[in-house]
Amino acid sequence: MAKKNLSIVSLGCFRNTYDSETVLNRFLEEGYSFSPRENIFLTGKDNFKSCDTLLINTCGFIDRAKEESIAFIRQAVQLKKEGKVKSLFVFGCLVERYHDKLKESFPEVDKWWGAENFPQKKIRHRKIMPAHLDFIKICEGCLNKCTYCTIPKIKGDLRSKSKEQIVSEVKFLDKKGIKELNIIGQDITSWAKDLKTKDDLFSLLSAILKATKNIRWIRLLYAHPRHLDDKLIDLVAHEERMCKYIDLPIQHINDRILKLMNRGVTKKQTTGLIKKIRKNIKGCVIRTSVMAGFPTETNAEFKELLGFLGETKFERLGAFTYSREENTPAFSFEPQVHNKVKMSRFKEIMSLQQAISREVNRRFLDKQLDVLIEEKDNEVFIGRTQFDAYEVDGVVFLKKKNLKIGQFYKAKIIDNYDYDLVGI
Repeated sequence: MAKKNLSIVSLGCFRNTYDSETVLNRFLEEGYSFSPRENIFLTGKDNFKSCDTLLINTCGFIDRAKEESIAFIRQAVQLKKEGKVKSLFVFGCLVERYHDKLKESFPEVDKWWGAENFPQKKIRHRKIMPAHLDFIKICEGCLNKCTYCTIPKIKGDLRSKSKEQIVSEVKFLDKKGIKELNIIGQDITSWAKDLKTKDDLFSLLSAILKATKNIRWIRLLYAHPRHLDDKLIDLVAHEERMCKYIDLPIQHINDRILKLMNRGVTKKQTTGLIKKIRKNIKGCVIRTSVMAGFPTETNAEFKELLGFLGETKFERLGAFTYSREENTPAFSFEPQVHNKVKMSRFKEIMSLQQAISREVNRRFLDKQLDVLIEEKDNEVFIGRTQFDAYEVDGVVFLKKKNLKIGQFYKAKIIDNYDYDLVGI
């Protein structure tokens, strides 16, 4: 009897991708077949090949993510009606938040379940991501209780995976020959605060570095400004395999807004931390995220944020408009900022950052950088430096021949765009 084949759609963040791979492996253990090359990510194209089972891992963090997830469910339901999909399973954060409403709206879906339980004991043997890189989720949930955030409602309180389990999984990945390991979680700098142990992220990373030899880049994704300490900064500064890349979402800089957000840090503390990072980690790139239009944000407070961004010149930045999410404290804050104002402020931030990014990229001109090759587009190879996270930041276009995907090459940077580089 032929195996049932499955396809999977993974929406949202890298944490969701990790969960998708966990679910994928569970289905493979049940006898399903899956080919990454044949996997269908619904893109609206007409080349969808039929599958026995289609899995959709949803995101329900903010309005835009919810809308995207619902759009994919609608497409999948239509494919099922056309007979191209036999069984449709939907899970993830959106289902965790709106299970009953979704079940009522989409009776065609065969099975619903919410966010994945954590921690997972089994190692993921099959992947959705490219073979040369991987992600490891070291904790789930969050203890920070930011007033705008739905994560505690969806994922619950902080739950850390044990050091032994993490190191065991990383050893497996190291033997598989991955080149880049991304450490992920809602807030990785809070790892082990819920465990009855003296461990912290510094001790975990030290153990990972000691236990591996093939992994060349280790990247930290999401360090809360309140929890990033001197030991971690020193480790990133002096350990060659740690990417000189700090993902440090500040969200805002005005003290009143930061307090309303319950971020637990002040403008003075944030400014001091950024100066410390840049002083101690030579050539470090800092990625941040900021929010436009948080409830009660005045024009003067927004201008304070804009001025700070202009002075600080973050190398990498993502901005988003405040999304009013039910069952969060900020939902009831008054006055709410009008959508047009939020969008206008968002555009100002991104326009400023575009100019900053181009200026930052000029620093790399004529320098030799290690580039990890990811793909080939016609005659041009595309890769990344340690200063750019996968599918988040910019890329390097390489005018070279006979390069191999998943390998490192030295490249001289000869040109730059707003967000990308050109090398030879």
